[in-house]
Amino acid sequence: MNDLKPVSIPEDAPYVNALLLQMIRGVEEVLGENGLKAVLRISGLERYIDNLPENNLEKGVLAREYARLNAAVEEFTGRAGKGMLQRIGRASFRWGVKEQSAVMGLAGIALKALPQRIRKRAVLLGIRKGLMDVVDFGLVDVQDQDGVLVYTDYACVICHTRHSDHPICHLYIGSLGEAMVYATGKDYRDFEIVETHCRAKGDGFCRFEIRDRE
Repeated sequence: MNDLKPVSIPEDAPYVNALLLQMIRGVEEVLGENGLKAVLRISGLERYIDNLPENNLEKGVLAREYARLNAAVEEFTGRAGKGMLQRIGRASFRWGVKEQSAVMGLAGIALKALPQRIRKRAVLLGIRKGLMDVVDFGLVDVQDQDGVLVYTDYACVICHTRHSDHPICHLYIGSLGEAMVYATGKDYRDFEIVETHCRAKGDGFCRFEIRDRE
């Protein structure tokens, strides 16, 4: 690991409208309109029913609301929660590419002429830049360790105010998988993504290893 330090996020830390909207759109695509309304109610976020956050970079929502919505999806879907959150992560990434390419850090990245290994790292670096540009407390690191891409978020909002005995960033895994699809044109199942560390478990960061499946 590098020498980056864990980030302390205030409980009421503001968050970017567009990033919460991105997740909400992913929930809606996977669970449908009624499912979205249900998880908004479960998470205590009824104020967003028929009143979605604006698609802009203003800090009009809270980081803990993003975390609560993740938790509510898992509660609502039960044993299927892990897979559902990964699907939502993939859907939210696709929506973000279409509607928020600058926020995603992917605007202007020319991939076609690059080897696939470099494409994958370039997309992750773009996401890193996007998050760190728009989130005040954002801190992300990307490394290529002998062909294994390591993506580390020191301020993961999925974990904000949450505690668990196991990694919980299933949505992040889905988003990173879809990022690899965006980079390579392959299927998300061609990649293995494992969360090795998680802030909700008490680790100082959320760390993901991304490998090609053989």
